[in-house]
Amino acid sequence: MKLVTLDLQFFAGEKTEKATPKKRQDARKKGQVAKSQDVNTAVGLLAVFLFLLFGGPYLLSKLTSLLKHSFQVYMLMDLSEPSIHYILIELLKELALIIGPIMLVALTAGVAANYFQVGFLFSTEAIQMKLEKIDPIKGFKRIFSLRSVVEFLKSILKICIVGIITFLVIWISLNDILTLSQLSIGSAFAFLADLTVKMGLYAGSALLFLALLDYLYQKYDFEKNIRMSKQDIKDEYKNSEGDPLIKSKIKQKQREMAMSRMMQEVPNADVIITNPTHYAIALKYDETKYDAPYVVAKGVDFVAQKIKFVAKENEVITIENRPLARALYSQSEIGDVIPEEFFKAVAEILAYVYRTKQHVK
Repeated sequence: MKLVTLDLQFFAGEKTEKATPKKRQDARKKGQVAKSQDVNTAVGLLAVFLFLLFGGPYLLSKLTSLLKHSFQVYMLMDLSEPSIHYILIELLKELALIIGPIMLVALTAGVAANYFQVGFLFSTEAIQMKLEKIDPIKGFKRIFSLRSVVEFLKSILKICIVGIITFLVIWISLNDILTLSQLSIGSAFAFLADLTVKMGLYAGSALLFLALLDYLYQKYDFEKNIRMSKQDIKDEYKNSEGDPLIKSKIKQKQREMAMSRMMQEVPNADVIITNPTHYAIALKYDETKYDAPYVVAKGVDFVAQKIKFVAKENEVITIENRPLARALYSQSEIGDVIPEEFFKAVAEILAYVYRTKQHVK
């Protein structure tokens, strides 16, 4: 028996269930999401080389203009503190026009890649200072963990692929490279720039493909890490919805209070209509409140017996009418006026009750 209990406890604690929406939301608040940094890197690299491919003429014209201006103007200026300051400012402006678009493209591509992976997310959890982050034992475990091995193999694979692509591009263009000495300086630079852009585009495309595979792996690993056990799901339900035992006790207390209030109204009733043992309906007629009799209490079995007991103690007349008692119980609620089809039957009963009270007096 103990062995069976231990087995059940083991399986209850095994994380085999998918994470609940609340678990995912809590993990997201902590910055824990399925994300591949390689996607950001590959998209950024590809975007930069695409910009160089289409924006190359713009950058070339800006660079040529900067060089011409430097040799024609700056080199002929007298070197003094104001002139050096002026030259430095002008060079920085020109360099900003050349490097700025490249940096802007890289930044935009990185932000877009990050947004498409995780959406808008801001969390300070990752940068908070925690002592466990400097724990040497945990650090040693992270270094030799499965994730570290996977990251190491990924890095080796990326280096190999980039190296192979670079080699193939150079090998294909080897004949043209060997004739560079026969070209003018401008043509040689143009050829090398074109060759560099080709290598960047091919390498970026290959890295993007690997990054998509890495994203799928990161998503699988994330789903695995946030799995929950059956006990975790139960605990989460208790924390969010409340302990079922406590909720049942609250409902029981509410029923007891409602019963107490109902029993307090029984002495004010004009008549109790019974089944006679299973149903009891307490009716009252107050012309200042309603135009017809209304229900002040009702119950079945134990509650019906209690209503009759309270009525007897307070000298409230009890009338046995089985069909009427059952019909009123099923079609009327406490505080409601009785249905119109029962007006005549109830009026006859109330008339009898009033005559009986007058006779007693």
